[in-house]
Amino acid sequence: MKATSFVVFITSVFISFCSFSCKNTNVDAPDSLTVSEGFKNPIGFYDSLPSFSWKLPVTESVKSQSAYQIICASSKGFLPNNPDLWDSKKQESPQSTFVKYQGENLKSRQKVYWQIRFWNQDENASDWSEINSFELGLLNNTDWQAKWVGLNTAKNNIRGVRKFLMHRPQYLRKGFELSSDVVSARLYITAKGVFDVHLNGNDVSDDVMSPGWTPYNHRIETLTYDATEFVQMGKNSIAVELASGWHSGRVSRRTALYDNFSSPKILCQLEVVLKDGSKQTIISDESWKGTTNGPIRLASVYDGEVYDANLEIPNWTKNDFDDTSWVPVETEDITNSVTLEPKRHNTVKPKMMLEDAEIVSVNNNIAIFNLKQNMVGVPKLNVPMKKGDTLKIRFSEMLLSDGTFYTTNYRSAKSTDYYIAAKDGLIEYTPKFTFHGFQFVELSGYDKDAQTKSTWVKGIVQHSDFEKNGTFTSSHHKLNQLQSNITWGLRGNFFDIPTDCPQRDERLGWTGDAQVIVPTSLFNYETHAFWTAWLQSLRENQSEHENGLVPWIVPDVLQINRASPGWGDAVVLIPWNIYNITGDKRVLEENFEAAKKWIGFYKSKIEDKEFIPKMRSFGDWLQPYPTKTGKGGNSGDTSKELITTAYFAHSSLLVSKMAGILGHSKDEKEYYDLHKNISGVFRNTFFDKNGKVKNGKETQTSYLLAIYFDLLKPETKIKAQKHLLKEIEKANNHLGTGFLGTPILPKVLDEMGEIDLMYKILFKETYPSWFYSINQGATTMWERWNSYSKAEGYNAESMNSLNHYAYGAIGQWMYERIAGIAPLTPGYKKIRIAPVPNDILSSASASVNTPYGEASSSWKMDNETFTLDVVIPPNTTAEITVPYATPKNTLINGSTINKYSNIKSLSADKESIKIVAEPGTYKIQTKL
Repeated sequence: MKATSFVVFITSVFISFCSFSCKNTNVDAPDSLTVSEGFKNPIGFYDSLPSFSWKLPVTESVKSQSAYQIICASSKGFLPNNPDLWDSKKQESPQSTFVKYQGENLKSRQKVYWQIRFWNQDENASDWSEINSFELGLLNNTDWQAKWVGLNTAKNNIRGVRKFLMHRPQYLRKGFELSSDVVSARLYITAKGVFDVHLNGNDVSDDVMSPGWTPYNHRIETLTYDATEFVQMGKNSIAVELASGWHSGRVSRRTALYDNFSSPKILCQLEVVLKDGSKQTIISDESWKGTTNGPIRLASVYDGEVYDANLEIPNWTKNDFDDTSWVPVETEDITNSVTLEPKRHNTVKPKMMLEDAEIVSVNNNIAIFNLKQNMVGVPKLNVPMKKGDTLKIRFSEMLLSDGTFYTTNYRSAKSTDYYIAAKDGLIEYTPKFTFHGFQFVELSGYDKDAQTKSTWVKGIVQHSDFEKNGTFTSSHHKLNQLQSNITWGLRGNFFDIPTDCPQRDERLGWTGDAQVIVPTSLFNYETHAFWTAWLQSLRENQSEHENGLVPWIVPDVLQINRASPGWGDAVVLIPWNIYNITGDKRVLEENFEAAKKWIGFYKSKIEDKEFIPKMRSFGDWLQPYPTKTGKGGNSGDTSKELITTAYFAHSSLLVSKMAGILGHSKDEKEYYDLHKNISGVFRNTFFDKNGKVKNGKETQTSYLLAIYFDLLKPETKIKAQKHLLKEIEKANNHLGTGFLGTPILPKVLDEMGEIDLMYKILFKETYPSWFYSINQGATTMWERWNSYSKAEGYNAESMNSLNHYAYGAIGQWMYERIAGIAPLTPGYKKIRIAPVPNDILSSASASVNTPYGEASSSWKMDNETFTLDVVIPPNTTAEITVPYATPKNTLINGSTINKYSNIKSLSADKESIKIVAEPGTYKIQTKL
């Protein structure tokens, strides 16, 4: 062989070897990059000390992560070779969620570009991810040059329901000029009230009721918009519609608190970078003008909106509008007593449209439409009218037997919109500064000669802007309807804060309702940021009380200085549940001191009985068949002292566990010892040696709390379990629980091995049960187990919401045990797949978008074969319990267990096998 030929040969071999090696060691880049609580490339971001998360690619070459590297830079061009803000270097760690930023201090307006790469289980490096970014908002009050501006609408002294002060909506604007082409523009804006903002005639966003609801005496959230595409060299205009919202309107049934607030105001700062290198800042100040002579005459959260098309102002949002007749605004300086902070969760947005309306009746120029789903939002109307006529728009969740509206449960909320026509013909109208809870819409005052059409009414569904996080379905149509009712109840009541109802004169952030629904909500929707934001409001309201009191509602507009066990414990239970489901340790860090203060409040209420606080309690709220009738029966029959002491003990234990996770060893011991002392007093006071309740009435919830919170000695606990079963038997295998007992009923029966009993309870058709409301036509969860029946009509109590999420807490058990998917360790680093089938079902499945990727569990029974399909995301492992299986009769992807390398057998008994699986997709089959 010639030398040249030999060189060519060797070279070709070398190239082939390299190609082969690269092909086999190449690892795809990570994806789904997020910062903090799941934000993707945010602007106006709140967090100057963010954390980073990512997901590994689903490929054969990636099972787990052995190391990672994060790089951050002030310019996209600096990556990946010159990260000037932070380079984590290669970190030998499997952690791919909530890795804390440790670079240079970040400041307001700063934009950070970042990338991530990882090394797989074979220590092969991945490609760099795509470059992601986050841009901080205005983090400090001192960043604002603007002033609060608005008109004095309080002087009009318009009084509404119960003499509440009402404010005319304002139309505010300012013209300005830019001296050069625009490179970038950021609009920083907020309001004491709610607003909609326009630039040069363009809607800046589709946000609803911005900026949202916080304890306004502590904090007002600010929003940031990328305004680059809306502004230009030369003349420009900024225009804002401003209404009362929660800040200056009536919320709750009290008047004193919000009457003290001044007229609504806007705070606005537009910062523009120009092509010539200069910057211009346009602020809200004395130069703005305004009017209240616009089409929206009144707007109220509870009562609706009045719109007069005769007062529309053509082109008022555009830069050629003549505002010389408008009046100058009043101004108010920013103070340090209220902090201005970027919103830390997403705004409310229109999320879907219900278009399939059905005409129920037409009578005397009054038409009723059925949207077939109890929803929250506003109607979108396209209705024929005559000039000068008024269209009256009413709302209802359900109808009375005579076909008219049932609105008793709206109480003092008028929930009525009006539209005054300026011309003959079709009008288009969507209310802007209110929202309603409804399924039925009634129109009156339209053109009496028109033929009624179902297309006149559509429903715009509005809720905080989060996406689905999980799915659940089964072979049983009523169980699927229950899942639908749960998710609609969540959407309807996650309107910037977690509300207790969306339709009546309340819509408040009740802490007890919130704490019971958190796990279910996190299975179904990406609500991590939603909850951590609300917890900040909770801490702010708690800070008003030196004794650590957590108020009944947040934001606390009641201001009555009372707390209740099971409600105030939200400050402990919600962070604990978020941590276990997401793995985000910061939620514990943020709320640890507040949780300790709440335990301090319990201590401050101990009087004559050791470790038994004396305090107001809502009891096991809305327990069915209470001994007392009327309002006195709402608290149920479970001893309030028992409930108080049980939650005191349980929260003390959880605070101890939080302390251990956070490395506070002294607190860990202190609160564990406190828990032990309370537990001892609890069992001696409320249970006899036979595990039976004493000093109070036996109820399902009294036993559930003692068992689930593990407050009894082991031998007594076993006896108490038998008493619980007797209580359930007395109820003919129906539940007998209210808000506090219901979420833990399935967990306790599960722990006891009484899965078949739990299925019987879940699938009961008669009152009280989950299916009972479905049989009465429910499309959301109800406040009461017996809010309505076809035979007897509506519950006589006016407190009777037909869209309430608390009893939807069963959703957690549906995911975890019917479909069989749950976190085994915090954040799904280890996953439990353990479905428990029942003869009622032939199949069930669920998927969850875990912090590591989608995991799913889907089973079916068919032709005497049980099939379990499982997906395990990269960088996790799963412990799978396969029912009906033995090592000999089970196939995994067509092979026996001992031949499948990704599977490790743990144990087996007569009824099931337990295995550990690496990431991947598995079809597990066993003969029944």
